[in-house]
Amino acid sequence: MTRIFIDADACPVKDEAEKVATRNKVTMFLVSNGGLRPSANPLVEMIYVPDGPDVADMWIADRAVRGDVVVTGDIPLAAKCVEAGARVIQHNGEVFTPANIGIRLATRDLMADLRAADPFRQGSGKGFTKADRSRFLDVLERQVQAAMKEVPHDQN
Repeated sequence: MTRIFIDADACPVKDEAEKVATRNKVTMFLVSNGGLRPSANPLVEMIYVPDGPDVADMWIADRAVRGDVVVTGDIPLAAKCVEAGARVIQHNGEVFTPANIGIRLATRDLMADLRAADPFRQGSGKGFTKADRSRFLDVLERQVQAAMKEVPHDQN
């Protein structure tokens, strides 16, 4: 059965993801350390994990498999989920794949090293735009549709 996992802390597209989950009748898990308002939608499950480094990421990585869709901006989590066969997208609509996840990890590590070497090199680049939100909605819909085709119909 296809599921959507959201790395929910600081995720700006939770509402859009809920719309896609509802339209496709798939369960969506919002995983966070707390502080999120619960959804009244019966397809949305709130998962509150203990505080700690990467606890929410580990919860998602331990469960995401082929036929699932994961929404995260965390590149190490994305790599684990891609390796498990899940479809993974970033909140701006970028899709992580086996073909691009290695370079994304390497770039992430390089940028971390550059920031550590130069305390004035900070910031994350451009802001989140309406175009990013729209692209995300379109990409998530397509990824969920594709994921649903990857699992047998009796499991969906």
